[in-house]
Amino acid sequence: MLTTAPRLGPAFARLLLVTAALLGALLAMAGPASAHAALTGSDPQDGAVVATAPKEVNLTFSEQVALSDDSLRVLDPAGKRVDTGEIRDLCSNATVRYGVALLPGLPDGTYTVAWQAVSADSHPVSGALTFSVGAPSKTAVVLPDTPVGGGLVGALYGTARYLAYAGFVVLVGGGAFVLMCWPRGASVRPVQKLVVRGWLTLTAATLALLLLRHPYTRTGKLADVFDLGGLRAVLETKTGAALSSRLLLLGAAALFVAVLFGAYARRREEADHRDLTFGLALGGTVVAAGIAGTWALAEHASTGLQPGIAMPVDILHLLAVAVWLGGLATLLVALHRAPSLERRAIERYSTVAFGAVAVLVATGIYQSWRQVGTWSALTGTRYGQLLMVKAGLVAVLLGIAWISRRWVRRVGEPAATGDGNGDGDREGDGDREGDGESSEAEAADETVDPGEAGVGSERAEQLARQRAAVATARRKKEREADPERSGLRRSVFTEAAVAVVLLAVATVLTSTEPARTEEEAGPGRTAAGAPAVPDRPVDVRLPFDTGGTNGKGTVQLTLDPGRTGANALHLFVVRPDKSALDVPEVKVSFTLAAKNIGPLPVVPDRVQSGHWSASGVQLPMPGEWLMKVTVRTSEIDQTTIQKTVKIG
Repeated sequence: MLTTAPRLGPAFARLLLVTAALLGALLAMAGPASAHAALTGSDPQDGAVVATAPKEVNLTFSEQVALSDDSLRVLDPAGKRVDTGEIRDLCSNATVRYGVALLPGLPDGTYTVAWQAVSADSHPVSGALTFSVGAPSKTAVVLPDTPVGGGLVGALYGTARYLAYAGFVVLVGGGAFVLMCWPRGASVRPVQKLVVRGWLTLTAATLALLLLRHPYTRTGKLADVFDLGGLRAVLETKTGAALSSRLLLLGAAALFVAVLFGAYARRREEADHRDLTFGLALGGTVVAAGIAGTWALAEHASTGLQPGIAMPVDILHLLAVAVWLGGLATLLVALHRAPSLERRAIERYSTVAFGAVAVLVATGIYQSWRQVGTWSALTGTRYGQLLMVKAGLVAVLLGIAWISRRWVRRVGEPAATGDGNGDGDREGDGDREGDGESSEAEAADETVDPGEAGVGSERAEQLARQRAAVATARRKKEREADPERSGLRRSVFTEAAVAVVLLAVATVLTSTEPARTEEEAGPGRTAAGAPAVPDRPVDVRLPFDTGGTNGKGTVQLTLDPGRTGANALHLFVVRPDKSALDVPEVKVSFTLAAKNIGPLPVVPDRVQSGHWSASGVQLPMPGEWLMKVTVRTSEIDQTTIQKTVKIG
């Protein structure tokens, strides 16, 4: 029997308009991706006026970031670049800090620091600050109006992200619905089309994300999607690896879809049915979890608190969303295009959806705690507010699902008999009732009288179309005469409309700075609650002369962050001409005489010629520490040099 969509009255027309308005508003709110790695400090700080030009500019972030050669630029009042272009990694323990050295002899005036990076959860972040040497001055520096990740490229990237989530939900949810709830649906043409379109949407969106990644995070120019060098650089990043892995997994998913709608749909023997169902369920779960993992490995779950727990939880969350909402979309298609859908299949989906919602709620609570942390962050940040909207939409969906379940109880069993598993009459009516268009054609062909064939093919086709239209009207009338099934369709349609908005909210959430990060790295504070301007690293130069061959040189030592607790020590030994001097041994010690602490020995490891380093150098108390450095240039030539440094 052919069915069409139920008649939608003014109430449903208003629902569609509201749904479209909400979706448009949410996508408009998304804008450019918010900074997930917040700038928590700078040295010099923004707006500072310093007496002499600093040797370098340092930036401190709330989480790890990826930088390119041009990620940190310092511009003079005329807009000319005055940094060396070599970014220094000053990270130590939980402190994420990068710096760039400045050219010597900078004149007085106002300087602009422009920075651009990619946070650990794959989202671009950028900004600018100024400082002045001597006194503020006018500056000719003009920064781009559109931040990185915004503009047309940002809008296209955000659209591709939404389509990727939607394709994943339909692909995984549709396959799960057929395997767990309605095996006969594997031969129903509209269900096949829905799942295949989900695969195509996810594949196309993933390719678009891969091509747009370089202009999205770096240039902002749409034409750069054809930049092969940029694409090569993207493939070397965590996000690029995740997207390329997703494409490989989609190849395996294509095989799953082919078997599901091929051998599985044509199965005959019960033993073959069980074996094939088990194989498809196992393989499909592995592939679906792998695809979900490409999001978990590259976005929010991979950074912040407890990433080892958050990533598998995020995979479960995505799979639960797909089973629930993707199954809902498949149920809607089946109700509209396959009136023989058994009540048993609807009841099975209701049970499966209940389990998926339970997993969704449990994993959502954990994710909310991890990303929000406090009540103030929930109510006072954009992420928290969007999260409350998402929770409200889930509650609305559950309410509508409860109404749908009441309609399910009122829907009678179909006239066609089955095997108790919804597999009856597979060969007879599965394809015919599953595809409305083919059913119309078949009905039209069957009603053409052989005597009329001589009228001519054109006349025969006209008669076929007329009779098909009559058959369509008759079937529509018969369908609408079943108020229970019509009511279930409208209820499920309403669920699907709300689900579209819910998916939009979820997409916006993934491109919004987590509330915990926003609150902890609030104005004027670092994530640890320290002042925004970090302590300056201890940076000393100590000339030495051991008296032997190659005995003269300078020790350049940096202690970062230069305060109590753990510090990273970098030591460079250079000749008078500034070239690296490879010495056999270097030792360092720290003594705080005022508190009778020390000497605390440090034996740095050789990194390369002339470069030694040590991590976790513990200085337990603030004060004036005496630092001694022993340099040995041969078996018998060595000297010890010392300097008092202040540790805050």
